[in-house]
Amino acid sequence: MFTALKTHAWAYPALEVVHIVGIALLLGNLVLLELRVFGRGAALPVKDLARLSLTLALCGFGLAAASGLLMFATQPAELLGNRAFTLKMLLLMLAGCNAGWFHARGSLTRLDGLARLQMLASTVVWLVVVACGRWIAYL
Repeated sequence: MFTALKTHAWAYPALEVVHIVGIALLLGNLVLLELRVFGRGAALPVKDLARLSLTLALCGFGLAAASGLLMFATQPAELLGNRAFTLKMLLLMLAGCNAGWFHARGSLTRLDGLARLQMLASTVVWLVVVACGRWIAYL
């Protein structure tokens, strides 16, 4: 499989497309939920919106993670030496810790100032993850 990614002209770009679609599903649905946490769309029940958006966000994360692991497998040594890649991986861990904290404290039911801060931090971290992903090719 890894040989196909390296030898077929369309294989790696197709994998990148899958990665981008995963990121779009993840980030788009997190932003949608963040808007609701900040009071937009107040007529939408938070729990119902969260169930839908978080399910789609998790599907997006699964696509991005699986495709990212395949891309990593094609050039692990180069990526491990890349500062943008290292920062991206650290930020992914931070995003996971923030999400775990958000859900463990019941932030969706509280919708308090800390919940808003956690959602804003999540979006900022994910945007920087995307930026780091793009910078990998240039460092």
